[in-house]
Amino acid sequence: MKQSNARQAAIAAVTSYRPLEKPLNFLDTPAKDLFGSNTFSDAVMRDRLPKSVYKAIQRTIRQGASLDPSIADAVATAMKDWAIEKGATHYAHVFYPLTGITAEKHDSFLSPDGQGGAVTEFSGKQLIQGEPDASSFPSGGIRATFEARGYTAWDVTSPAYILENPNGTTLCIPTAFCSWTGEALDKKTPVLRSMQALNRQAQRVLKLFGHTDPGYVFATAGPEQEYFLIDRNFFFARPDLTICGRSLFGAKPAKGQEFEDQYFGAIPDRVLACMLDAERELFKLGVPVKTPHNEVAPSQFELAPVYENANVAADHQHMVMITLKRVAEKYGLACLLHEKPFAGINGSGKHLNWSLGTAEMNLLEPGTDPHQNAQFLVFCAAVIRAVHTYSELLRVSIAHAGNDHRLGANEAPPAIISIFLGDMLSDIFDQIEQGGAKKSKRADTMTIGVDTLPALPKDAGDRNRTSPFAFTGNKFEFRAVGSSQSIAGPLVILNTVVSESLDYMATELEKATKGDPKKLNAAVQKLLQSVIKAHKAVIFNGDNYSESWHKEAAKRGLPNHRNTVDALAAVSGNKTYAALFEKYRVLSKRELASRNEIYAERYCKDVNTEALLCVSMARSQILPAAYRYQGELASTAGAMKAIGVSAHRGSLEQITKLTNSLESAIDGLAHAIDHKAQGNTLDHARHYRDAVVPAMMEVRKYADQIEGIIADDLWPLPTYQEMLFIR
Repeated sequence: MKQSNARQAAIAAVTSYRPLEKPLNFLDTPAKDLFGSNTFSDAVMRDRLPKSVYKAIQRTIRQGASLDPSIADAVATAMKDWAIEKGATHYAHVFYPLTGITAEKHDSFLSPDGQGGAVTEFSGKQLIQGEPDASSFPSGGIRATFEARGYTAWDVTSPAYILENPNGTTLCIPTAFCSWTGEALDKKTPVLRSMQALNRQAQRVLKLFGHTDPGYVFATAGPEQEYFLIDRNFFFARPDLTICGRSLFGAKPAKGQEFEDQYFGAIPDRVLACMLDAERELFKLGVPVKTPHNEVAPSQFELAPVYENANVAADHQHMVMITLKRVAEKYGLACLLHEKPFAGINGSGKHLNWSLGTAEMNLLEPGTDPHQNAQFLVFCAAVIRAVHTYSELLRVSIAHAGNDHRLGANEAPPAIISIFLGDMLSDIFDQIEQGGAKKSKRADTMTIGVDTLPALPKDAGDRNRTSPFAFTGNKFEFRAVGSSQSIAGPLVILNTVVSESLDYMATELEKATKGDPKKLNAAVQKLLQSVIKAHKAVIFNGDNYSESWHKEAAKRGLPNHRNTVDALAAVSGNKTYAALFEKYRVLSKRELASRNEIYAERYCKDVNTEALLCVSMARSQILPAAYRYQGELASTAGAMKAIGVSAHRGSLEQITKLTNSLESAIDGLAHAIDHKAQGNTLDHARHYRDAVVPAMMEVRKYADQIEGIIADDLWPLPTYQEMLFIR
C-alpha cells in the first residue's frame, strides 16, 4: 500500500524544493542605509517638522513630558506626506490587545472631495485617536459584549513605520488601546505606566547620589527569539501544528539533539536565505536584530537583537514574530513559535535581557571596581529585593499553557525564581553582609596554549544557563519568558516591582541622610547590609536543574509553582499585589483582576482546543491506520494458517492491545472534555490541568507506541524524523 497522500506529497515536495523567488540583491543598498528606512525616525522628523514641533516631540520622547495636542496636525501632515512618498495608500493604528498578538485597524488616506474626485487626508485628530470595536477582545469582565466602544491612542515614543505588502504599503502607527471607561485593554498601556513609575523612583535614588539632571530613566530590553523552521508541506499535513502550534502526537526519532551537532552549526542554505531576508525586512523597520544562529534542537534557530527602550523593544518583538512568519512562507517554510512544538527535544524561549538607565548611563553597569560603586550596588540590591519579594508575580508573568511544557525540564529554567549573580557580585555582597566590601574579583586573561592565538580577556565570573534570572554583565536576563508570548507582561511586572524596591531604597536613604550628603556612604552601607541579609535566599549560582536545589529552595521558602494554574492561583485576589499595582498607577484593581480572569480563561481555551483536536486526530487518522494494520496482520496470519504454516502472532497481539488501549484512552479524554467543572474560571482551569491534560497524555502514549510499530506506508502523519531532518 502506498503512503497516505498528504504525507507522501509532503515528502516529495520537500525533497524537490526549489526557491520560489530570485535571490535578493544585497549590493543595491548597504545595510547601514537600509536600517530604519521605513520608520518615521528622529532624522525624518528633524527634516520634515517645524523646529518648534520637533522640539516638543523630542521632549515627550526623551524626557517623558506631556504630549502637546496642538502639534498633532503638523505631525500628521508630515507623516502622511512621508508615507505617501513611500507608496502608502492606507494608515493603520496598530495595538496589542490581551490576546497577546498584534491587531490593526486600517483606514484609507483617500476621502471623496464632493466633486466626483478624492483627496488625501490625515488630520491630527486621526493620528491621535482611533476607534476600533472593543467588544470582541478579551476584557476579563471590564466590558460586556454589547459595550463596543474602545479607543486607540497614539504612542509618540514608538516610531511609526511603513509596512510593505506585495500590493502596496501601509503607514503603521503604534497605539495604546483602552476601553470607553478609560481602562487598559492592552499590553502597551501598562508598560508605559510602569516605565513612568520606574523613572519616578529611580530619579529619587539618583538625586541622593548628586545627580541634579540625569535625564529620563527608562527600562531597556533585548529579547532573544527562539523558533523552529519546518517545511510548509509538513506543516499543513499536521493539523495539530496548524491549529495548536505544537505536535500532539509524535514518536521520538532515533536521533534527536544528543549529538549536539545542531547548536551553532553551519546554517542550511535555505534557512540562511530566509534569515537574511527576515533581517533585511526588520532592518527597514529599525529593529536592531544582531545575531542569528542554530539553536540546540534540530531545525531550531535563534535571532537576538541589541537592547533598546523597553516599550519600543516590546513593539519590535511583535514585528519580529510577524516578520519571521511572513518571510518563512516565501521560502516554503513554516515558523513555529510555540514553546514546545516537538516533545522530547529542546523547547523555545525568549530570553528577556533587561536593564535600566538614561541616555548617558546604564544604572546596572558595575564598572571596574564594583565594590566601590555605591550607586550600582544600590540599584542591583533593589533588583535582588524586588525579585525575592515578588517572585510569584514574576512567575505568573511567564505562565501560560505553552510554557508549562517547557519550564522545569532540563532545557529551561525551573519554575523556582532565583537570581544568578556570578562569582564577583556574590563575593561583593557576601563582603557587604559581613560588614563592608573591600575588594572586587579581577578579570583575568586566558592563554589558550597556541602561540599564534592571542591571550583572551576572561570575565570575573562564569555564566549560568540554568538560572531563570541571571546577571550577565550590565543587565539581568529573564530566561523563563516563553517564545510565543509578548514581552510586555514580564516588562510590566519587572518595572513595577523594581519601582517599589527603588521606592523602598530611596525612602530609607532619605530618612537616614536627612538631606546631608555626608551621611550617604554610611547609610548606603547599612541599607545594603540589611537588604542582602533579608533577601540573599533568592541568590543561587549553582545548577537550577538539580533535585538538591529544589529541596534547598523549599528550605529557603522560595515558591515553586510548577504550572500556570498554580501560578495564577497564588496571585489571584492577593490584596498586597493589587495594592502594589494601584500605588504605582500601573493597573487598577479591576484591570488586574481582569487580567487574571483572561489568563485563566486562555489556559482553558488552549487546553480545550488541543484536547478536541487530539480526539479528532486520534479517531479519524490514527485509529483507522491502526485498524488497517491490524487487518493486514490478521489477514496474513489467516492466510498462512489456511496453508498449514504456523505464523508468529506477536505483532498482531501487540497492535490489537495498543489499539484497544488507544480507543479506551480516547473515550476517557472525550469524557474529561465533556465533564464540566463547577466554580469560577480558575476552578475550570484546575479541571483542565488535573483531568484533561493527563487524559491527552494517555492518548498520546498509545498513539506514539503505535507509530513505532505500524507499517510505514500506513502512518498518516509526517513524523518527527521527517519534519526535523528533511530540509
